[in-house]
Amino acid sequence: MSVLLPTAQSPFSAVLFDCDGVLVDSETITIGLLAEMLRELGWEISYEETVRTFIGRALVDEWEVILANTGFRITDAWIHEFHVRRDDALRVSVRPVAGADEMLTAITERFGERIALASGADRVKITMQLEVTRLGRWFGDRVFSGMEQAHSKPAPDVYLAAAAALGVDPATALVVEDTVAGVTAGIAAGATVFGFSPGSPVSTHRDALRGAGASLVFSSMSELPGLIDDYAMRERSNASRLMP
Repeated sequence: MSVLLPTAQSPFSAVLFDCDGVLVDSETITIGLLAEMLRELGWEISYEETVRTFIGRALVDEWEVILANTGFRITDAWIHEFHVRRDDALRVSVRPVAGADEMLTAITERFGERIALASGADRVKITMQLEVTRLGRWFGDRVFSGMEQAHSKPAPDVYLAAAAALGVDPATALVVEDTVAGVTAGIAAGATVFGFSPGSPVSTHRDALRGAGASLVFSSMSELPGLIDDYAMRERSNASRLMP
């Protein structure tokens, strides 16, 4: 497979999106349910602490912190119950992130099919949310689950898989993420990462995203196409100054 390279119009060969909190407004629903189920196990955890502890991470990988605070080693059956209750709630209430459709229209005009979704979530959840929000039409089969890789975020596996499927060098890809674990995964893959922090109760603070390695942080999806254009202009300007 030939490797697609950046173009004269953009320093990026492709754009790789996270899903939850970036394209779909699902985190409030999911975190609220998780806090409820952890309280059922005896952990009087607050909503805010649930956000800090679990957002952006695979629940199955967090069994030790749950065991330490509840004395319960989460089982496949418990995780299955969480998934069922979570998906029931999401089918009713999940919505696209504000401006996601308009942003994807503009990004597709720039990159065509060189965009992909690379989520840490399980395939059933990803597919259901894309169907409910109708955002799946932008990605076709270019949808990747971290649960289907050897390691999920903050490991880079899902971003490396997405880049390989698109035929791009991950070092030339742009990743759009909203959590420290996701930014860490994108940086570990060698990509440039733009952080998304809209200021909601489940948003990771912009300073934390920058601290994890995000090149910049933005607060509205409507900003993203212009930010990519501005970044391209700066890169071209820097390159021209370095020319002899």
